[in-house]
Amino acid sequence: MNKHILMLLENNTFRKDVRPLREASTLIQAGYRVSVICPRPKGARVWREVVDRVELHYFPNPPEHESTLGFIVEYGFAAVMMFSLTAWIGVRHGFDVLHAHNPPDIFFGLGILARLLGKKFVFDHHDLSPEMYDARSRGGSGIGDGGAGSKLVVGALVLCERLTCKAANIIIASNESYKQKEIERSKVRADAVHVVRNGPDLDTFRPTPPNLDYRGSASFVIGYVGILGPQDGGDYLLRSIANLVNTLNRRDVCCVIVGDGSAVPALKQLSMDLGISRHVRFTGRVPYDVVREVLSSVDLCVVPDPLNPYNNSSTVIKMMEYMAMSRPIVAFDLAENRFSAGDSALYATPNDEAHFAACIAELMDDPARRDEMGALGRKRVEDHLSWACQSKHLLAAYSSLFGV
Repeated sequence: MNKHILMLLENNTFRKDVRPLREASTLIQAGYRVSVICPRPKGARVWREVVDRVELHYFPNPPEHESTLGFIVEYGFAAVMMFSLTAWIGVRHGFDVLHAHNPPDIFFGLGILARLLGKKFVFDHHDLSPEMYDARSRGGSGIGDGGAGSKLVVGALVLCERLTCKAANIIIASNESYKQKEIERSKVRADAVHVVRNGPDLDTFRPTPPNLDYRGSASFVIGYVGILGPQDGGDYLLRSIANLVNTLNRRDVCCVIVGDGSAVPALKQLSMDLGISRHVRFTGRVPYDVVREVLSSVDLCVVPDPLNPYNNSSTVIKMMEYMAMSRPIVAFDLAENRFSAGDSALYATPNDEAHFAACIAELMDDPARRDEMGALGRKRVEDHLSWACQSKHLLAAYSSLFGV
């Protein structure tokens, strides 16, 4: 194929964002050349390197602050850096496709310029930025409460999303809910949108022998793996555990929480305020081999993301990772949760922490059902949701881009 794809990634380093990492690997195996512009990893001493045949071009990490002004400064700084690197790579090496990952949705100007120069522009739609901003502004109960987000900011984010969708030759959506939003809100053609879901790599996510260190002295262990921001439901999870321990009297239980994020300090304080700190263990961010060990050692996994317009339309990769590891799941009853997990999850009434706790207790008492749900989840991933399945949709999208 010998086409050069230049990916833009602002909100994460390449090796920490599994979606662009897997996409780049798939495209390289199909004969494309892939370069990526992204923030420089903390502790790195180089500005350019090649990792697994992907050419990485770094820019300094932008300042980050949890405020509207902070986001404007961060995205403005990143836009200048990424525009400069795109121009430098374009002049020095050339490229055929500009492939922009969101958030943020600020690359429509570069996309329009690329198309004027005869290049293709692909918009990879990871997140609904307007809904995500509003969810983060509202926060969870007790964590980041600030009311709804500014209507002006939401309107600006909708406009940026629409301009980016309109500028793209094709859009890669992470699920059908996003595709419908792109068609309805941005008025793009249905045949310009290709759904490529976030699927786990089954070569990576396979059950391993359990590590009893993660179980401690508890007879039943609950697992959570993922980012912990204001919109991710960590506070709902902790209040559910408090219900489980204090109201349902299930005291021989521990919840292992794997991951990092801006909400972690507040969540640790909340666990102490609720009197459940001895039932909760925060590990922080850990390598994937440790994630596999943790998930192989727990009895049940949870997806506590509460109902809001963002979460209801979004696919969470942690759910498919749980399924790949044959773990049964308790989750709030959201549209994309049901599509992903099917019968491998037990669904609680949205945002009802007492019901979430009751669902956990129900599965605690039914090990045979837990085994059945875990097996159903693994098969669903193997047959439909793994990256091996989803990568075919990515290659089909690129074939349509070049008319082959």
